[in-house]
Amino acid sequence: MSNKRIVEKDNNFKHLSHLGWTSYFQNQLENIDNKSLIPARVTGVRKKYFFINDGNEELLATPAGKLQQETSSTYPVVGDWVMVRQTAIEQILPRKNTLTRGAAGMRNQKSGEYREQTIAANLDSVFIVTGLDRDFNLRRIERYLTLVYNCGLAPVIILTKADLQQHPEHFANEAETIAFGVPVHLVSAFNDTGLSDLTPYLMHGRTCVMVGSSGTGKSTLINRLYGESVQATGEVSAHVGKGTHTTTSRDLIMMPQGGMIIDNPGIREISFWDIDQGVGSTFPDIEALAAECRFSNCTHTHEPGCRVLKAVQDGELTEARLENYLKMKRELEYISARKNKSADRVEKERWQGVSKKIKTINKKKAF
Repeated sequence: MSNKRIVEKDNNFKHLSHLGWTSYFQNQLENIDNKSLIPARVTGVRKKYFFINDGNEELLATPAGKLQQETSSTYPVVGDWVMVRQTAIEQILPRKNTLTRGAAGMRNQKSGEYREQTIAANLDSVFIVTGLDRDFNLRRIERYLTLVYNCGLAPVIILTKADLQQHPEHFANEAETIAFGVPVHLVSAFNDTGLSDLTPYLMHGRTCVMVGSSGTGKSTLINRLYGESVQATGEVSAHVGKGTHTTTSRDLIMMPQGGMIIDNPGIREISFWDIDQGVGSTFPDIEALAAECRFSNCTHTHEPGCRVLKAVQDGELTEARLENYLKMKRELEYISARKNKSADRVEKERWQGVSKKIKTINKKKAF
């Protein structure tokens, strides 16, 4: 390390502010015994090495031996702040937040344990990117919102390819009806519609991450916001309306507006891991209706006096939204249970519950 970097270390690391360094991370340095380590931010992850930025330059780095065990809590991800010696990552500073999901496939084939995947860390906003082509799906947006809220993060919905629709405002209005209080932006990388509206999310030191299906225009959007091509883009199949994974790694990109964007490979499987208040935040309308049900343990499927079912009957609530709500509630309850019990135990209890419901239905039919 140069003498310049050592001097800057005694200056509260102000040279790191453009990378998102705040008092939250500064205060954690008091717990670092080894004063020869300096902080840097992880800007890229590859199979055997990392890209890090120490505020002066971007460097290649490798994890120290104690970090070789790849778990989400001890292995660096894009957006992490790490303490480094030369080009060796010695430790990760506690994260302000993380965007985490259940790993694809969820279950480890060898151990049978369920696995988490931390996508990125230390974020200010999560851009949920949906194209106004065959990708537009309100139920999928609800799943993304639940995922983001479960992680305690702030979602922003970006509807790309607005130029493909004669009346794109219709789609924005639909999204607003299921995303209460969430900013919804119509953009077009073709004619730059709405791009300036995204500037506040990209101000000095702010970090955003993009999530969405392949082919929604995430990389194209980054290129337009940047002003030149910094991410590879691909074509969307006109036959199936799906894109290919042109983005195959996660990288933190410094934007000319002063902030940062983390591009993310397209997500095919939106699996949950965290089980916070995501469903309640995504479906506040249903939660409010549920408070008026006759029974406190109402399942909103068949009970008399169910205010939620009445709302569906009266047209206040769509059946599709209710079904998605109930589906995600079941998923999160199952995740919660499996974190405290063995998977086999959870499966056994689940099928016992199914068996009881079938018996109850058969008894009703008998009458």
